[in-house]
Amino acid sequence: MMNKRIAVRLIARSMFVCLLLLSSAARSQERIDRFSLVERHNVVNRQFDSLSALTLGNGGFAYTVDITGMQSFPEAYGQGIPLGTQSEWGWHSFTDTAGYRFEESLKNYHLDNRDRSYAVQWNAPERNKQASDWFRQNVHRLQLGNIGMLITLKNGQTCGLSDIKEINQTLDLWSGIIKSHFTVEGQPVDVLTVVHPEEDVVSVKISSSLLKEGRLKLRVRFPYPTGTFTDAGVNRQFPEKHSSRIIDYDQRTFTMEHTLDKYRYFLKVSGTEALTVTQQQRHDHVLTPTTANSVLECSFRFSEQLPAYRNVPNFGTVRTFSEEHWQHFWQEGGAVDFSGSTDLRATELERRIILSQYLMAVQCAGNIPPQETGLTYNSWFGKPHLEMHWWHAVHFALWNRPDMLEKSLQWYSTVAGKAAAIAQRQGYEGLRWQKMTDPAGNESPSSVGAFLLWQQPHFIYMTELLYRHYHDKGTLNKYKDLVFATADFMASYPTYDSVKHRYTLGPGMIPAQERFKPESTFNATFELAYWRWGLSTAQEWRVRLGLPRNQRWDNILDSLSVLPQQQGLYMAAESAPDSYTHPPYMTDHPAVFGALGMLPARPYVDSAVMRQTFDKIWKSWNWQETWGWDFPLTAMTATRLGLPDKAMDALFMPVQTNTWLANGHNYQDNRLRLYLPGNGGLLTAIALMCAGYDGCSQALPGIPENGKWRVMWEGLNPLP
Repeated sequence: MMNKRIAVRLIARSMFVCLLLLSSAARSQERIDRFSLVERHNVVNRQFDSLSALTLGNGGFAYTVDITGMQSFPEAYGQGIPLGTQSEWGWHSFTDTAGYRFEESLKNYHLDNRDRSYAVQWNAPERNKQASDWFRQNVHRLQLGNIGMLITLKNGQTCGLSDIKEINQTLDLWSGIIKSHFTVEGQPVDVLTVVHPEEDVVSVKISSSLLKEGRLKLRVRFPYPTGTFTDAGVNRQFPEKHSSRIIDYDQRTFTMEHTLDKYRYFLKVSGTEALTVTQQQRHDHVLTPTTANSVLECSFRFSEQLPAYRNVPNFGTVRTFSEEHWQHFWQEGGAVDFSGSTDLRATELERRIILSQYLMAVQCAGNIPPQETGLTYNSWFGKPHLEMHWWHAVHFALWNRPDMLEKSLQWYSTVAGKAAAIAQRQGYEGLRWQKMTDPAGNESPSSVGAFLLWQQPHFIYMTELLYRHYHDKGTLNKYKDLVFATADFMASYPTYDSVKHRYTLGPGMIPAQERFKPESTFNATFELAYWRWGLSTAQEWRVRLGLPRNQRWDNILDSLSVLPQQQGLYMAAESAPDSYTHPPYMTDHPAVFGALGMLPARPYVDSAVMRQTFDKIWKSWNWQETWGWDFPLTAMTATRLGLPDKAMDALFMPVQTNTWLANGHNYQDNRLRLYLPGNGGLLTAIALMCAGYDGCSQALPGIPENGKWRVMWEGLNPLP
């Protein structure tokens, strides 16, 4: 079974490589050495650093390890990159003893001569505040458990982090294996760690005489959720509020059940040696090999359903699948090689690109949109933010991995009913896509998110990328209903100004630059441009399908407000004429760039005005108060404006939120020690800077023409 499957994949890969060779021949006689490109950016740890934890995963499940190759010291990483074990299915709610109703989080705003309700974070009355807090906090993503080693020193004391010496750990990107070596009191320990590419299974192979001496054991600990904004998976408080037990045991294989309130899940363990299980304390289980061997292989399967009928694949099987999967991943899709460049930034940029591809594949390629900290630890209670889905997923299509984008797009059809309910509640048509949500598509109260608009056209943009890849009616027919319903909301949202004879967006909106009050904000530049592009593209879908144009959509397009300008600059919003003189408006996302960065040039966007706007923002913006995806956005706008030097400078702007850790993560601050939209944004920007965009005749439009850059690229797709 496995050999047949691998053979099919190898044939498919060979066909892809042949096609790639043909498509690249016109550009270059040289082929990128994919193995060398990837291997030179393997991550190596030689000492403890709480920000250097490494993650293995398959997009829907991830396991993050410390310097031992397992999760032996989770507390030491709690304020760094946490040692998380998370899945896209593991979600929990605390018991609601107060009987909160979601309607209690709703607040009416009088907009366009009618009351419209939004789910917000109340300050008072107390009952409304508690209800909105409840639905914001629940459900929350679970940390499923810590799986590590328990090592005993010669004096009988438990080995601590300071006892781990001679560290040499490598994340082998080509195979998806973490190889960890260290010593304890001079005794070597070698650990190989791997995650199955399609199943929620982590497997390890441990080699050490400490096993034979009975001084190295395995340890499984189940934490309790904190219910806070973040959750590092190290909460040992409230042991009485959850239960963990063995529900079947046959020496080499057993199943553990963890129950929290009404939710339970399972961990099935299978080893090459018989293991006895004892409890050090509640939820802290020690697994002791019963035979005196110096090698132990063990696999751990997490599941939401009782897995008694399924075997757990052994280490050799998981390793084989991992090696085949990652070699396939690196040999297909896009690649960019900067070797031979003399610009001192080239090697670092190449490293960021390689590690970003890896991190987005292990953290953000599941069946639902990811949270901003992926599958490592919670931010915003573990919930996805749909306005960030663009930054998490668009690059997959641009780097010739459309299947990874399409996986999470399927989720939208499962939650469309709830998106329709939001629109209907507020008096609009079609689907109003959620902002902060959960796997079931429930809306989370947010005084900012409830008023955001820019997540709305994302679905049209992402499905348009799929159509550009496949160019078939099958793609159009598959997504047309959701595309059209998305556009129906977009057409019903604008307000008609009978005095100026135009449609406006808002009041009742907060732009992507989250610095404005919803009650008074209207006609944000980026949102106006995105609205035009989204409705126009939806119309194009109708034309491609042989359907008549939607007259209402055309009416909106014909009369939608123009992008607001003042003194030759695009304003953040028409309602904010002091955008560039009032300091609070010069922080957060420079979202006006999205009108000619994320989006293609159109007649309604004046490139000369955008160039002047770019210069103003570049010189005057408070870049210290920005986010990781703002730098790729700036680079994309610079590229479309013909400013390749500025594009490259934007990617290397010396700002804390543009920090890149040794493991490839984009660090923001003490709260967000990793921020995956920054990684996804980088990959999108690089695709634009190398492969260009529709109508671009220049090769490498975002690469400085100073003779210091030598660039080879393959398998990238241009942006619209």
